[in-house]
Amino acid sequence: MSVHQIIFPDNPVLRDRSRRVRHVTPAVEQLVQDMLETMRAANGIGLAAVQIGVPERIIVIEIPVAPDDEDDETDTPTDEPRPVEQTIVINPEIRRRSRDVEEGIEGCLSVPGWVGEVPRHRTVTVTGLDLQGRPVKIKAEGLFARVLQHEIDHCSGVLFIDHIEDPEKIWPVTEGEEEAAEAAQEVPDRAPPTEI
Repeated sequence: MSVHQIIFPDNPVLRDRSRRVRHVTPAVEQLVQDMLETMRAANGIGLAAVQIGVPERIIVIEIPVAPDDEDDETDTPTDEPRPVEQTIVINPEIRRRSRDVEEGIEGCLSVPGWVGEVPRHRTVTVTGLDLQGRPVKIKAEGLFARVLQHEIDHCSGVLFIDHIEDPEKIWPVTEGEEEAAEAAQEVPDRAPPTEI
């Protein structure tokens, strides 16, 4: 496994439509492991293959699991990593979207230093293949639905900033804090937006 360089909007590959994966091969399995390592090294919660310069329809997601209040008897921090729910989808497609749309905070490893309020469907149904090449169907809501939509957008060359029309709804943050703001869904202290 290896950590790859994440590409930015100045790289035209990020705006290309990713190609479908024909077969889940050992090379695809290795790519997925590299994507997971790259995402973790960047403290991300989602990554599309195109973000490391590979225009194939593959996404990986790791969302921290909220602690169960009944099992969490202390508020003492530990050195134990928080458990995550991992999702790997090859050739992801959104099959259903709710009519309900809500705004939420998003950041992106390919757009460092910026977050914004992005409208997304509250729930989605996504189909694709798992890492064994078996069909999967995922019904998601909340943050999970948001991250799925964000990563599937990458497969079509779309960035979260493309969904923001109001310049008041995008603002700079400390580089590396983009996806932390997304996971927490908190609006950080805003500085006046500048051109991206």
